[in-house]
Amino acid sequence: MSYIIDIYRGVATVNKNPFLVALYISLFPQLVAGPIVKYKDIDSQIRNRKETLKKFSYGIERFIIGLAKKVIIADILADFIAWVIPYSYNVIDTPTAWLGIICYTLQIFFDFSGYSDMAIGLGYMFGFKFMENFNYPYISKSITEFWRRWHISLSTWFREYIYIPLGGNRTGNTYINLLILFLITGLWHGASWNFVFWGVWHGFFIVIERLIHNKHWYIKTPNIIKWLITMFIVIIGWVFFSFNTLQDAFKFILVLFGLVHNEIISFEFPYFMNFRMIVWLIISIFISTPILPNIFKKYNSTKYFEVIKTIFLSLLLITCIVFIVNSTYSPFIYFQF
Repeated sequence: MSYIIDIYRGVATVNKNPFLVALYISLFPQLVAGPIVKYKDIDSQIRNRKETLKKFSYGIERFIIGLAKKVIIADILADFIAWVIPYSYNVIDTPTAWLGIICYTLQIFFDFSGYSDMAIGLGYMFGFKFMENFNYPYISKSITEFWRRWHISLSTWFREYIYIPLGGNRTGNTYINLLILFLITGLWHGASWNFVFWGVWHGFFIVIERLIHNKHWYIKTPNIIKWLITMFIVIIGWVFFSFNTLQDAFKFILVLFGLVHNEIISFEFPYFMNFRMIVWLIISIFISTPILPNIFKKYNSTKYFEVIKTIFLSLLLITCIVFIVNSTYSPFIYFQF
C-alpha cells in the first residue's frame, strides 16, 4: 500500500527493478511489529546505500540493547504477569491486580521497543537507517504526546495515509476524523471488540484534550498532575489490550478498583511483592525514562567512554545469552496481533 500510494502521490519514483521492490516487501513481512517503514522514506536507500564500519558497530549496539530489553526485563516481568493476566482476575486481590497491570504496562513497552531496537540495529548493519519507533512514551503529559512517542512509525503512517486524507485538522469535523483514526488503530491490532474499545478509548481522550488544551485552568495544571492522569488513562487502556474479551477486561477493572472482592485469593499481594520484584520494577521504571541516555550524552566525549561502553555492552550480551539459555520460548508480544 505504501509503495502504491507514494508512487501515486509522486513522492517516490517508480522502481522498475522487481527485485528491489521485492526487497522492500520482504524486509518488512511482519508489518504490525514495526518499525513500519514508508516506501518514500527508504526508496533512495534501497537503490543506493553504503555500508560502513561505523553503521555496523552502531547496529550491533542497538541490537544488544534491544535484546536486553526483551530477555532481561520484558520476559522477567512476563513470568509474573502470567499469574495475573489474563485468566486469574477471579483469584487475586486489588493490590495484586494493580501490580499486574503496571508490570504489563512496562512489559509491553520493553518487549515492543526491544524488538524495534533490534530491527533498527539489523537495518544499520546492512546500511539501512530506519526511523525511531519509541521516544520514552511513559514520560508523556498528555495522550496526544503519548502517541507522538509510542509506536511512532504507526502514528506517522496513519496520519499521512488516513488522517490527512480524511481532512485532518483543516476540512471536515476534526473530532470525527480523530475518532475514525483511532477506531481504525484499534481494528488494525485485531478484529476484536477489546481492540476497538482500546482505540476509541485513546481517541476519546485525545478529542477531550483538543477541546480543553487552550483552557486557562488546563495550561496552569502542574505537569506532574498531567503525567499522572495520562499514565492512568494509558494503564487502564492496556487492560483492554491485554485481555481477549471485553467481558474479561471489565471483570479485571472491577477487581482493580475494589468493586469486586474475590472470596478465594490464591496468592495475596505480599507473596508477589518480594525483593526481586521491587528491584525489577525500579530498574524497569528507571530505564523507561531518558535519565540514563542523558547521563551518557554528558560523558560520551570523555577519554575512556568508548572503552567502558564496549565492556558494558559485551557484559550485557553475555547476560542476555545466559538469560536465553535458561528461559523457555518467549515470542514478541506484538507478533500475536
